[in-house]
Order: sequence, then structure tokens, then C-alpha cells
Amino acid sequence: MKYTVIYEKGTTSWGAYVPDLPGVIAVGDSRDEVEHLIREAVEFHLEGIREEGISIPPPASFAGVVEINSAG
Repeated sequence: MKYTVIYEKGTTSWGAYVPDLPGVIAVGDSRDEVEHLIREAVEFHLEGIREEGISIPPPASFAGVVEINSAG
């Protein structure tokens, strides 16, 4: 399964969250670190869902890009 992850660069750290898995977030000092941490967070969350006998939510989100002409 592939879940969309949103990465955000802050002034002192990086953050990440998964729109399809509310509450699954990670914060790290670098993008590499936060990518590692969010993968662990997703795996841990899905493991808990399986143990509870709950259906794993299918990925439904996607990321896009909007290009805006900065002139004008």
C-alpha cells in the first residue's frame, strides 16, 4: 500500500503527516530523519489496527502541485 505523506519544513525542524491516517505524525531534525520516523509511525499504526481487528483504511489521498505565475 502507498499512503500520501505531507512533509513540511519548519524553521528548526521537519514535520510529516499522513492525511489518510489521522494522528500519524512525525517530527525530525532533517528530511531524512522525518522520512524514517513517519515510515515507522505508519507501520506501528497499521500494526495496532490489525491487532484490534479493524479494517485498514485504503489510501485515498494524493498530493498535487498548483503552478502560479508569480508575475503580475
